[in-house]
Amino acid sequence: MDRFGHDELRRKFLIRLLEASGAVTAASLFPGTVFAAEAAAVVKGVRMSKDKDATRVVFDLTGDPDHHLFVLHNPNRVVIDFSRSAVKDSLDLFALPNSMVKGIRYAPRNVNDLRVVLDLRQAAQPSSFLIKPTAGNPDYRLVVDLKQTDASHPEPVMTMDHIDRELRDVVVAIDPGHGGKDPGAVGKHGTYEKSVVLDMGRRLHHRLNREKGIRTFMTRDRDVFLPLRERVRIARQQKADMFISIHADASTDRRVRGSSVYILSEHGASSEMARRLADRENNADLVGGVNLSDKDQMLASVLLDLSQTATIEASTDLADDVLDHLDRVGRIFSNRVERAGFVVLKSPDIPSVLVETAFISNPREERLLRTRGFQDKIVHALHNGIHNYFKENAPPGTLLAALNRKQNVG
Repeated sequence: MDRFGHDELRRKFLIRLLEASGAVTAASLFPGTVFAAEAAAVVKGVRMSKDKDATRVVFDLTGDPDHHLFVLHNPNRVVIDFSRSAVKDSLDLFALPNSMVKGIRYAPRNVNDLRVVLDLRQAAQPSSFLIKPTAGNPDYRLVVDLKQTDASHPEPVMTMDHIDRELRDVVVAIDPGHGGKDPGAVGKHGTYEKSVVLDMGRRLHHRLNREKGIRTFMTRDRDVFLPLRERVRIARQQKADMFISIHADASTDRRVRGSSVYILSEHGASSEMARRLADRENNADLVGGVNLSDKDQMLASVLLDLSQTATIEASTDLADDVLDHLDRVGRIFSNRVERAGFVVLKSPDIPSVLVETAFISNPREERLLRTRGFQDKIVHALHNGIHNYFKENAPPGTLLAALNRKQNVG
């Protein structure tokens, strides 16, 4: 059996052990994965009625799931995404003559989320509301009303979940290395690492913050010293979805040059898990939304291991995306993602990478690091790598995840 097979068996064993404990659900550690036993609702059936220029579609459900509704054109469709939901048997919708709906399609998404697509005969403006169970009907009913509209001038879609709960931005922590009394590496011509990485951090911060669905913050935005673990603490306090640490490498060989990307090594992960387990009685640490302070030693170990494993997998995806885009704009020192025990990468529940932008010890790259053009190239690569990662891995409940779903509907 190859390493991937062993990892999968280990992962499944840990999840079974975790769920058997009854102390916490696996979904709380893996928010992007929904397990069948935790489905919020089952869609039992669907029916349709027509009244003049409007069509009503009603879904009968066993529970109250979050749902997201949007429209697509060419051809005209209404898409309904149900979170933590499944279909009981099958959904059959008998189209009524002259109704707006000509057919229905559905498929699971993200393991147990459900996507339903209503194929329309013409452009329509949907709205929705939920009817709770009554004495005469034990089911929840999601009502989707479709009104005729002009496809070239669609109105905004109003859904109950949008009214009750606003989609959040993804949060990116930008960490310029070193600072204050710690200058980092110093180039032959006196360039301080702490200064050039702060410049690039600011540029990345301003560029990402202008975009819809993304909020960034900097662990330091001026020349101050910040302990390594304080950087991680700030990121977790801000509920970051991603941690990017920016550095400039150095070598005793001044000929060495190029960019590289690091994630946490397995040794670094295991040593951090041991530290957190040792500290958990005095530090009610939250990992994946789970408080470890009240768990026994074995369960706390399993929770940490699961969370750290999932985070390293996500960090690998992020690092691959960043390295790919760095390779497009300049020289790469290492054409693979490297692993090391950097303290700033040791958060067990935030995908984290450390980027060595160039070798400040190389005279040519030292000069480049001081120029706006080179800094912009690096920032452009980081920006695109981050975007590429979130295109596939935006956390559930974020605006980017909703936009990705809309773009991926066929």
